[in-house]
Amino acid sequence: MTNWRIRDLQPTDVDGFLKLWEEYRASGNELVYSLSEVLASIRVDTAVAAVVGEEVVGVTVARAAHDQGWIVFNGVSKPWQRRGISRAMLGAVEQRLATQGIQRVSILVPDGEEHVQSLTRSGFADKAHLRYFERTIPVSQQELALLRDLGGRMLARDRWDNIGGMQEEKNILERRLVLPLSDPELAQGFGVVPPRAIVLFGPPGTGKTTFAKGIASRLEWPFVEVFPSRLAASPKGLAGELRETFEKIEHLDHAVVFIDEVEEIAVRRGGEPPSPMQGVTNELLKLIPAFREKPGRLLICATNFIRALDPAFLRHGRFDYVIPIGLPDAAARHAIWVGFVPEKAAEGLNFDALVQASEGFSPADIEFAARSAAQTALERAVTTGDKSSGPTLDDYLNATAQTRTTVSSEVNAEFQEDIEEIARL
Repeated sequence: MTNWRIRDLQPTDVDGFLKLWEEYRASGNELVYSLSEVLASIRVDTAVAAVVGEEVVGVTVARAAHDQGWIVFNGVSKPWQRRGISRAMLGAVEQRLATQGIQRVSILVPDGEEHVQSLTRSGFADKAHLRYFERTIPVSQQELALLRDLGGRMLARDRWDNIGGMQEEKNILERRLVLPLSDPELAQGFGVVPPRAIVLFGPPGTGKTTFAKGIASRLEWPFVEVFPSRLAASPKGLAGELRETFEKIEHLDHAVVFIDEVEEIAVRRGGEPPSPMQGVTNELLKLIPAFREKPGRLLICATNFIRALDPAFLRHGRFDYVIPIGLPDAAARHAIWVGFVPEKAAEGLNFDALVQASEGFSPADIEFAARSAAQTALERAVTTGDKSSGPTLDDYLNATAQTRTTVSSEVNAEFQEDIEEIARL
């Protein structure tokens, strides 16, 4: 479980930064910028801190110069290294620089610097033997304003890596989507046309939204979620507002557009009298081909009830893939449990027992059980006054036994039939 968070560096954090600076110097790390230069940037430039409680465990400081940002300090306390904190801080600084119109962010590190691997994983390119690293910020200042208008955002770059388990689904999405979309020239050389639209289907709570956000994170494209219920409140009507939303998305160079519970606006047509939603379905069917014409964008539609969709909606030419997202297997359940159990409680915990007890659980079910167990442990600590121990295995097993699963065996059986009849990989 992540028990650190990223926030703007505050004046009261300077002592924590100085402690981190001395830790780096004592360990023999070379520092490109002087302490006075970094402190000057902390006062007037962009700086974020990673904190556990109020303890500063990491700091990243950046200075804007014309159209480029320079990282003047990026460090994580040794006990907290290799937890993704450095990448998260660099991503947070990058988002803040983008609002200032900065398009590139660079960093100088001495040869042999141990952060080189972390920087390359974060998307920086090694430009020279001076260890000059440069990265292009994936969204412009103008696009940020449009994203705010659309309710979209840039997601943290570690979302994809943090999806626990579900390796088979991740492999499919990595090969079919991320590979051709992230390198369209390479794909074109092999005659592969990058996908433009996909459908994710499966029972409720299996992580379809999580995967959609993970794909946007992996591609480093803006994420725009379209909410039909909100569009319906517009005086222009749902169809008109849907059309205007897609027209605005046209102005983004890259975007992952996500429509959850798409069956609400892509219902089967027919019947007497015609359903009022048929006009909305017709509008959506017209919008998808136009959306597909421009590269650098991906439409992801998710549904719990794929049998409710209009047959014309799923045909070839509109959607490249129809991908099932089902209940997590044992490996995935283990990874999900690890993500929700605090470190203190995880020591010596029998995760195999939790994996076995949660067979048939969705990720949402496991999250609910884990939070219930944590709440039980918190209440016990307050009652007994013993605040030194966290949730126990019994707490988790009892919470699991009392959790009603989201997906019944009947629903899961129907899902398996849908995979055979409808899935397109």
